[in-house]
Order: sequence, then C-alpha cells, then structure tokens
Amino acid sequence: MTLELGWEEWIALPALGLPAIKAKVDTGAKTSALHAFSVEPFGPSSKPKVRFGVHPIPERPDFEVYCSADVLDRRDVTSSNGETERRWTIETKIQFGEESWPILLTLSDRGGMAYHMLLGRQALEAFPGGAPTVVPTESHRQPELSYDAYDKLINRAPQKRALRIAVLTKEPKIYSSRRLIEAGEARGHVVEPIDTSRCYMLINAEKPEVHYDGKALPSYDAVIPRIGSSITAYGTAVVRQFETTGAYCINRSDAILASRDKLYAHQILARDGIGMPVTAFASSPKDTDSLIKLMGTPPIILKLLESTQGKGVVLAETKKAAESVISAFRNLKADFLVQQFVKEANGEDIRCLVIGGKVVASMKRTAAPGEFRSNLHQGGTAQLVKISKEEREVALKAAKSLGLGFAGVDLLRSETGPKVLEVNSSPGLEGIEASSKKDVADLVFQHIERRAASAIKRRRRVGSAA
Repeated sequence: MTLELGWEEWIALPALGLPAIKAKVDTGAKTSALHAFSVEPFGPSSKPKVRFGVHPIPERPDFEVYCSADVLDRRDVTSSNGETERRWTIETKIQFGEESWPILLTLSDRGGMAYHMLLGRQALEAFPGGAPTVVPTESHRQPELSYDAYDKLINRAPQKRALRIAVLTKEPKIYSSRRLIEAGEARGHVVEPIDTSRCYMLINAEKPEVHYDGKALPSYDAVIPRIGSSITAYGTAVVRQFETTGAYCINRSDAILASRDKLYAHQILARDGIGMPVTAFASSPKDTDSLIKLMGTPPIILKLLESTQGKGVVLAETKKAAESVISAFRNLKADFLVQQFVKEANGEDIRCLVIGGKVVASMKRTAAPGEFRSNLHQGGTAQLVKISKEEREVALKAAKSLGLGFAGVDLLRSETGPKVLEVNSSPGLEGIEASSKKDVADLVFQHIERRAASAIKRRRRVGSAA
C-alpha cells in the first residue's frame, strides 16, 4: 500500500500519550528526532528506561506532557550543521490516519525550532508498504489533527506508562515498604526506597531540589510517604520539597501533619460534623478537675497528641488514676487529649483502608485479653469484617476532611453510630492484606496511575525539573 506525505504532516505518537504533533518530513535526515527536555534514564541497567518531557505545541511552552519509554540505545547523531550529539534512542509507534508502524526516535532539545518533531528517512523506510512518497511542494497529504486533542487529554485517564516512584521510608525491608516496592515493580514501574532522614534540600526559586547521598535526586512521577512519627516535622518538610518539584504525593505534607497532630485532626473532624468520642484538651494544671468532669464518669482515655500504634494511650479506670496520669504527662511537658471511653466497643475497632476516595478493604481488630487497645502492635488480632454504609461514608468523609489520598481510618462502633478514633496517614498493610485477602499494595499503584497524569498544564519555572 502506497503512502503519500507532504513536507509537513500531523502525526500521533499514541504510546507516548501524544495525540497530535506537527512533524517536518525530511528525507535528507537519516534519524528521526522528538523535542524532549528533562531527559533522565531510570530503572535497572538490564532494562533501562528514560523519562522526559515534551512541549507538543511549539507556541505553548507552558503545556508539558511527560512520557517514558524503554531505552534501545544511546547513540551519536550528527546534525546538518555538523554538530554531533549523544542522544537517547527509543522505539514507539507513529500514526498517520489509519496507518501506524514502529519507528526509532531520538530525543533531542528542539525547543528553539519551528517543528518539535523531525521525521527522517529511516522511519519512512520502516513503513511496511515501502517508503512513502514525499511530495516536497505540498503539506498535509494525510488527515489533519488538532491541538484541541490535548484539552481532552487533561480530562481523561493518563496514558499508561512506566512511572518513576519514590517510597520515603527509613525501613525498606518491613512488610509495608517491601510490598509497595514489589507491587509497583510488578506493574512495570521503577520504585526506589529513599531514607527520608538522609534527604536534604536545596530551596530556591529556579530549581528546587532534593539531595541524597551527595547528589540531587532525579524527577519522580509520584512519591509515597511512609513518614515515621519520630521524624514527622522533618519528613513532612521533605515531602513538601518533593511537591515543589511537581511530583504527585499520594499524601501531601499538610495532610500528614494534620493527621499526626491529634488535637488538630479532631478539630478538623468536628468542624466537618464527623462523629468521634467526646474529646477535651487543656493546658493549665488548674483545669485538671474540669477536664475530667467533661468526660463524665470514668473510665476515660488519655492520649498523647503524637501517639502511634497504641503507644502513649492510657486507660484511667478512676478519677484518681486519671489525675495521676495527667500529672505525669504534665511533668514530662507532653501535650495530651482526654477522651471518652466507649465501653460498648468491647475492645474492638474497625480499620477502613481508604485509597483515592474509596474504602478498598476493612478489618475488625480485637484487643488481646486484659488489653483495651486493639492495635496489632499491642497484640491485637484482625479479621475480615463487613462494614455498614454509614461506616463507609464516615471513613471516606474523615479521609477527605484531612486531605489524605491513602489512609487508615479507625472507627468505634458505639450506641450512637460509628465514631472516628484516629486517621492514620501511614497505614500498615500486613494486617489488612492478611485479613481481607486483597492486594492493597497493587490498589495503591492503580490509584497513582490514575493521578500521576502525563499532561500538566502550568507555567513552567525557568530551569525547573519535571
């Protein structure tokens, strides 16, 4: 089948998420070239990939599309003016109307050129029907496309591609971190664990960077923060820095901070009308009696503001015991909450795992004999549970109120309906995967793939990373 082309044509590179781009057809050039910036290799040396940005519309440098592809080669290419440049080479399908075939494509900075795509004779000769006839006096012999295609691109699911993803964790070998890495790699992504405490930051207007081990980290499509409570302040500063580089963070820094500050989290939940155990907070020792009276008849719960995994949570059976614990906390200069004890919960709570605005799994946790805390780290056990529509709605509303894309929402079943006990921004995966039999780690990456969109429409700072 004969294919006729003009000296300029509209083409599509569907595998790269580029539905429309103008190309100059140049039979005098051997290789084809695509304008690319922020070109960065990633992945294992046995199967390297490359990530890069494209300005498909020459007149719109603010509009960027990010792509990734397997690397075929890195070769020297000599331009028509005699300059030699080493370029990454990839293979992808080119499409003219109904016709498409794979071509080799080199990545080069063509930002100052009228055409951000050059189609050389090597690509033309690869056409299955024989090299197309090029009519040098005509243009657009094939169906014309439009840059309007990118308006639709913004509003639809991004092109499936290999993503470069960082997992911020001090413990890459624990179950949750390991499962995230395994699940991401199984879906074709490159997932890199990074010790949050060893990151340091270059903060400037031109090119904000995160540094690690003596060099700047590359651009990431997405970041999964697994920030330990011991480094909340520094860890969220690192997440905030990744946000400035344009990476999609499944949990943003402000949401993590809000979830870790139990007083602030409860204030947000109360503001949004979300049920929780009656909670009180005071600073002055003179208000101890009044604080306890607000809870009614003991027992009551006393909880450090930054407690985690059930640590720093105390059950006071009597008023005198509550006074003693409060006195001890004050002597330690520790901030704490006083909270109503929901007796009818019987040492059980419900953990709802929320990913991207959906409850994807749930489990019932039961405290060990003689223990009131149901946390698995405190010896509790977990089993599959079916939650009610009301419980599902409360869990979703709580995660949304705190701005978390990935959260463990803990609920108590009380006589007056579900009460939010806590919202965890770094939920563990082991218990929920074992009890629900669901591949929760895989669901995390499905969400990231939907959100780490390839097209980003924004004003690009000079020299900023992708």
